Formats: sequence, C-alpha cells, structure tokens
Amino acid sequence: MTHTALGAPAERREGRQKVSGAARYAAEQPVPGRAHAWPVPATIARGRVTGVDTTAALALPGVLAVLTPDDAPRLAESDDATLAVLQDPHVPHRGWCVALAVAETLETARAAARAVRVTYAGEPHDAEFTEDHPRAHEPERVSSGPARVEHGDPEAAFAAAPVRVDTTYRVPPLHNHPLEPHATTAQWTGDRLTVHTSSQGGTTARSVLAQLFALPEERITVVSEHVGGGFGAKGTPRPDLVLAAMAARHTGRPVTLAQARRDMPTVVGHRAPTVQRLRLGASTDGRLTALLHEVSTYTSHVKEFVEYAAVVSRVMYASPALRSSHRVVALDVPSNSWMRAPGEAPGMYALESAVDELADVLGMDPVELRVRNEPDREPAGGAPFSSRHLVECLREGARRFGWDGRDRRPGTRREGPLLIGTGVAAATYPVKVSPSTAGARALPDGGFVVQVNAADIGTGARTVLAQVAADALGVPLDRVRTDVGNSDLPPAPLAGDSSGTASWGWAVHQACTELTARLARHTGPLPDEGIEVRADTTGLADADSPYARHAFGAHFAEVAVDTITGETRVRRLLGVYAAGRILNARTARSQFVGAMVMGLGMALTEHSTLDSAFGDFPEADLAGYHVPTHADVPDIEAHWIDEEDPHLNPMGSKGIGEIGIVGTAAALGNAVHHATGIRLRELPLTPDRILTALLSEG
Repeated sequence: MTHTALGAPAERREGRQKVSGAARYAAEQPVPGRAHAWPVPATIARGRVTGVDTTAALALPGVLAVLTPDDAPRLAESDDATLAVLQDPHVPHRGWCVALAVAETLETARAAARAVRVTYAGEPHDAEFTEDHPRAHEPERVSSGPARVEHGDPEAAFAAAPVRVDTTYRVPPLHNHPLEPHATTAQWTGDRLTVHTSSQGGTTARSVLAQLFALPEERITVVSEHVGGGFGAKGTPRPDLVLAAMAARHTGRPVTLAQARRDMPTVVGHRAPTVQRLRLGASTDGRLTALLHEVSTYTSHVKEFVEYAAVVSRVMYASPALRSSHRVVALDVPSNSWMRAPGEAPGMYALESAVDELADVLGMDPVELRVRNEPDREPAGGAPFSSRHLVECLREGARRFGWDGRDRRPGTRREGPLLIGTGVAAATYPVKVSPSTAGARALPDGGFVVQVNAADIGTGARTVLAQVAADALGVPLDRVRTDVGNSDLPPAPLAGDSSGTASWGWAVHQACTELTARLARHTGPLPDEGIEVRADTTGLADADSPYARHAFGAHFAEVAVDTITGETRVRRLLGVYAAGRILNARTARSQFVGAMVMGLGMALTEHSTLDSAFGDFPEADLAGYHVPTHADVPDIEAHWIDEEDPHLNPMGSKGIGEIGIVGTAAALGNAVHHATGIRLRELPLTPDRILTALLSEG
C-alpha cells in the first residue's frame, strides 16, 4: 500500500486475516487446558434464590464446578451493579445469572447448566411500561446533559400557533446483535489475570477488573485484538467478562464463556422503548414558533440508563419556544444500555416524522421546510456551531436523488398493486472526544510502529490510525505498523460515541509530530531499539469547546408498498453527510452504509416485545428478531461534502459510525406515508400493520 494522504481509500489492514479465518476472536484462543462456562439464568422476574441443587450437574462426566451465590468468588463493590453477579441471592430481573456451570467442553457445560435446579421465592414484579406510569419521574441528567431544557413559553406559544401538529411516535425495544456474541477467555497465572474479551474498550475493562478483583491494574492484561461488532453493547464490560474471570480463579483453569445468542437480548443491554410526544407550532409561512419534544422510557432497577431521545430537538431547528424533556420509570426488566446512536436514533425518527407531518399540513416541500428553520446558533444553548452544513446536505441529496420531480401529493404514484413513495429526513450526531495516549517509535530499518489501546470493532481503526501517523510523519503508509487491542499498550478510551478515531487519532498525531521533531534533531544511525515518543492529550483534547460541534446529514428514500401483502420494499436509500474531513473514503463509506442498513432494519423489521407477565423478551434469537439480510438491502449510496472545521482535532474529523442510522427510519417512514397517504406512528412498519391500515382506509 502506498497511499499517503488522509482521505485515501486504503484497504483494511486486517481484512485478509478476517476473510481467511486467521483472525482469532475472544472465544477462539487455543489456551492449553481450557475449560468452558455456561450461565444459568433466573426464571423469575423478581425475588430471591432459596436453593441451588447442583447434584445432577456435578454428576455429569467432565463437569469441573458449579458456582452459586453461596460459593462463587467474592467481588469488591463496583460502580456498575450489572456486574455484581453471583454475589447474593437477589434476582432483579428474569435472565439474571444465578449459577455458572464449568466443564471440560462447551457441550458438557451447557448440559450441566440445564441440570442445575434452582428454587426461588418470587416477589410481585412490574414490567409494564406505559408513558403515564405513576412511578415515572424526571431524572436529573440524560447522557451528559440535563433531562429537561426549556426556553420561552412553549405551552403558550404552541396554543397560539396558527398551524399546529400534536403527534406521538413509538419505538419498541431494540437489540444489539453483533455477529460475534459477547465472549471472554480468562486465565490466572498466580496473581496475574489475562483475558481475551470482545470489548469496545480494553482500558475500561482492565480498570473494572482491577476494581472487582482488588488487583493493581498492572497485574491485568486485557486483549481485544479482533472484535466482531458491538454497536454499543460492548462499550462497557458485561457479565461474561466477570464470570469467566471468576470461573478461572475458582477452577485454576483457563475458562471461556461465550454468551449464547438467545441470552443476548437479556444480559448485554438493549435500546429501551420510547414514547415521544411532539408538538410543533408554526406560522403559515412554515417558521417554527414552538417545539415541544417529550419522551417517556424505562430503565431497570439495577442501573439507570435513560434513552435520551429528546436531545435532538436541542440541536436541529430554530424556535423561540422549546421544551426537550424526559421521564423514566424503573421496572423489573433487564438493564437497558447503549445501542448505536443512543437517543439520537429514536429521537430523530420521531422529530423528523413530525416535521414531515407539519410539511403536509402546510402544503410545503419537506426539504424547504427544514431549510426555512435552519438556526444560526445551537437552539438549546446558544453556542455558535463550529460548522453546520445541513442545508448543503439537503440540497446535494435532493439533486442526486431527483427530488425536484416529486409530486408532493401522497398515494398518487402506482405500479399495478404497488404504491411508490419517497421521503426525506435530516440527521445529526454530536462530536465527542476524550483524552488518549499513544506511542510512536522510529525503527532503524526505516519503519515506524504506532501503539495505542484502541479497539477495532470492524471500523478499520488500524488502517485509519496508520494513515494519521503516515500523514504526520510524512512517510508512505506501508512504512507504518499499528498495534491496537491490548491493555499493555498506551491506554485509550473506548470505541463509542463516534469518538474513537478523533480521540485516538489526536494522540497518534501528537506522538508522530513530536517524533518527527525528535528525528530532525537526531544525528547518526538510530539505536537498535529505535526512538520512541509517547503522547498524552489530556489537557489538549478540547471536550469543553465553546462551539456546538455536530455532524449533519440528509437521507432520502424510495419505497414500494404492496397493497395486497402490505410488504414494503426499499428501492433506494441515499445519504449525504457533512462530517468534517473524511480520513479514509473506503472505510467511511462502509460505516455510513452499514449504519443506513441498520436504520432500515429499525424501520421495517426489528423489534422486541417486552412480555410483562414474565419480564423478558420472547424474540430470543435471530429467527424471531429480524435483522436485514442482503435480500432486504436495496441500492444504497453514501456521499459526503467537503467540510473544513478548525475547531475539532488535528485531523479535522468528526465521528461517522452512528450518524448513518440517525434519520434513516424517518426517511423510510415518510416515504411509506407518501406512497400510501397513511401515517403510521409506531415502528417497525411491518406488513401486518401496513395492510391493516390500508384495509381500514378502504
């Protein structure tokens, strides 16, 4: 590879390893003497364990142990209560680990787990989510901001508006289903712990293990060399990490725990459902006079996490009166957590669908309505935008999509039994960055090694960081090697919040810039060990910028709705993004397209049903939880505009991993409305819902 410039479409460095099977993942470590573990999930929604009969399980040949709350290794207190497994008999939700079988083989461990007999003292539980739940409350904070932002008099402004939309949108529970399930292989060597784990943040995993097992961090090595996706579910440690380490300590053997697919909806986090009421008031020329976005959601009793869907209304459109608020109720349900674009993905579905409704009422083109309400500063806080090119994304997307030829009237375009429609939605995602460290070494043979404990979760981090290094060093890309995915490397923040490349890349750029200066001062040949520089961006990574920093985008969709079956087929998806400097055209396009496909699944197929009777999800596998396949994915295009923003990082980049999912579902929903004339306000837009709506309309 000879690409030198940032932005070049360099191939993924680990690609050949992955497609040939040479890349080893967390559960594929050939450690001598390795045993396997299988959890026993609770079968009640709330209560306590009164007894664990392990007799039949321990009688099976090859079973090494069954850990229970009575005899499992004790853990220190943790800030994350989801990790306090096998520490007491309390059962906070169905699926909570109440025992752990360890055996010579995976099959034996599974059989042993099924042979364990657990008795319970059940307690009344509440797993019924309603937006008017009597125990719902307004939390103090959501994500990194307040739960409520309000200015002006939104109620009065809405009541006085000559044009009003008052509507409610619902998004069901959604689940992270990466190709590689959560898995950990743990091994103790004396008082040293080594784990291979599927994680978006090895530095965080090491810190958590050190806290739980009361060890100095230098005695722990966390390896996450290859990670088969995460979508947020692997952002912080999950029970597999802790249980594998506990089992390995208890048995004195290396232990692998690979989470079963059917248990993932319960134990690794999920996107909580949201009910979102949108009230938009406008003048007759389409200018917003009031914007009220009120979100209800749930959390678990184990750990509070609020799906912050209303935050998007603080960013998108100018309005003299604004309310963006959240209410949450704690239920006896599995703990919810991060899922790709938490908050923004469901929030923009509701907001952008409501904006489309307003355009219908006004008889205005939905692109022009968005342009007309473009703010000059961030609506919630008043900070100037570091850069904002949403209008350019809308205009360029409309040009590429052929939007100008669209007949605004819904239900007018037909091909036999098919109704054809097109839709548009905007997208936004915040720019985030965290302090990181990185090392750069110049070798006597003319090569360079960059080291940073980044996690490559399929995004091409190794490749992009090598490009950042080559650019800063002024050398060809093939002279740079990148080492990632090991906690013995310089510590780095996790791969999440679309902040990985910005955070790690800043440290890599800093280290390589300093190394270049060192080399310029050096005379004579390099020493055998080379010359190394280590950089730390603490104090440099400007997380508290005076600017409002966001990426923006626009999505356009064309669908065909079958009036006989109710099936929706997506014919075209097009996204145009303004996301700072694109560092690798090939991997960036892959990220945009992948997120758009995930948004397609959110719109048309993906959902879970929280069964309040037993407090868990019936859709426990990929047969019941339908993710898009190749047959569902249409012609998808992802483009971007050149955007220079001096207020970001040395590379001038914004995060791109999540903005592609934000707004996609709304564009598809708006296209279905344009095709049929029917406004469906609950996802997913499955054939039964569409057919029922079509039949009810006659």
